[in-house]
Amino acid sequence: MIFRIRRDLLLPSLLSGVLWLGACSDAPRPEEAMTPPAANGLMSITAGPDLLAELKIGEPRLTSVTGTLRVYGRVEADETRLARVSSPVTGRVIELEVVEGQRVKRGDLIAVIRSTELANAQSNYLKADSQRQLAQRAVDRAKRLLDAGVIGEAELQRREGEYIQIAAEFSASRDELRVLGMTDLAVARLQETRVVNAVSQVVASIDGTVMDRPVTLGQVVQAAESICILADLSHVWLVADVPEQTAGSLSVGKAVESEIAALPGEIIRGTLTFVSAIVNPETRTVRARMDLPNPEGRYKPAMLATLTLQDLAETQQVIPATAVVREGNEEYLFVQITENRFLLRKVRLGGEFGSVRVLLEGLQEGEKIVLDGAFHLNNERKRAALQGS
Repeated sequence: MIFRIRRDLLLPSLLSGVLWLGACSDAPRPEEAMTPPAANGLMSITAGPDLLAELKIGEPRLTSVTGTLRVYGRVEADETRLARVSSPVTGRVIELEVVEGQRVKRGDLIAVIRSTELANAQSNYLKADSQRQLAQRAVDRAKRLLDAGVIGEAELQRREGEYIQIAAEFSASRDELRVLGMTDLAVARLQETRVVNAVSQVVASIDGTVMDRPVTLGQVVQAAESICILADLSHVWLVADVPEQTAGSLSVGKAVESEIAALPGEIIRGTLTFVSAIVNPETRTVRARMDLPNPEGRYKPAMLATLTLQDLAETQQVIPATAVVREGNEEYLFVQITENRFLLRKVRLGGEFGSVRVLLEGLQEGEKIVLDGAFHLNNERKRAALQGS
């Protein structure tokens, strides 16, 4: 029997076989697929004599480093030395004796307020005082009548009860005058002269500087409304709002160096005296502050400052910043494999201190790296990789 081979079927079959073999030949062999990038030349480079002469080779060194964090801050008044001067009565401001920024002494006149409320309270006090005196005389007369047998014991007790009630009302009216800002001396003068004075004088409660004066002449103010805010600026705060991500190391007593923009060249050294226990939910920051003596008044509230927070010194491995190669978001070092061959290895680095970086992990003890010239060596590696492709 003779079998005939159809040419129309043979040719496609041969072409399919050739394509299949070609595809198989292009697939990486198992040993190539397992080869790390460093071995196939993608992450390693052999330096020529000229390039090798430009490289500085060595090991990371141990040194004492101090972590720092720079944040922006400002001068603020010491809140423990603030005083709000308020109107004791409802009335109209007829005199204003201070302006913002003015220094005042305790007892200095701040404002004068005319108040019908105060006049009514004084009138009620004088009425209560008159009734108290009448009640007292009624009790004295009742005692004499009782001794004379004209009235009985019950009448005397009734009049004594009335006196006690009136005396309580008198005491309440006197306390009301004190609440409205009258001193004991002023109350005694009112009781003596029997003259109602509808004018209330508002005085400074501390020595300090007027930080704010929200009222104006002729304005009607309510009782307890702020007339001005005083601050003793002989002692101020340096305040910083530290981002939440970097606030974990904050603690009271941490060393601080500060510079105020308005006083260039002046370094202020101190320690943190307060670290807030809460995070501001709106700004995601933690407030920290340093106390600052200010006897000459050189530091003024709202002055901008820069605070450098310092950690305790630690001994760590460091490398020059010139040794670091950045590829994307990763950081690498060139590790010496042989005298002239180097491997680009991924490492984990810490903070930067001047011209050095802290090495956290990625090197074995005794391994040498390119300390200087890594930039040029990496350019040569990239050029060789492009030529190889």
